Amino acid sequence: MRESLLTLLLSSTYTVTIMTLNTKPGPIIYTINATDRTLGRVASEAAHALLGKRSVHFAKNQALLITVIIENASKLHLTTRRTEGKVYTHYTGYPGGLRKMNMNEMIVKKGIEDVVKKTVDGMIPRNKLRKPRMKNLIVNA
Repeated sequence: MRESLLTLLLSSTYTVTIMTLNTKPGPIIYTINATDRTLGRVASEAAHALLGKRSVHFAKNQALLITVIIENASKLHLTTRRTEGKVYTHYTGYPGGLRKMNMNEMIVKKGIEDVVKKTVDGMIPRNKLRKPRMKNLIVNA
């Protein structure tokens, strides 16, 4: 009896399901409400989602179809120390071309959306996948 059961198990076929890299996940949309939250916490959560770390299909070498929408960015909790003390710099490429702008000036000139995008952009790794990932970030004031 035991030998016949063993031969039956060895002779029967098993179906094995293997997940390959060709399986493409569908688009995922994350919505983050920024009301009364600090800029860094919202940006960190958005960067984490854009990298795909929340997805079961995470791969370091692929930009997944993940869209992150940040709502109510104008209602972020920003302290005066941060808005007056944080300085954004960029260099024009010419001698003496170092340009500086604090956060208040940037909010007035470009809007809170660009401040949030710049903050999230600083948290994404600097490689070829940075631009495709940042295209999937939508900030609504």
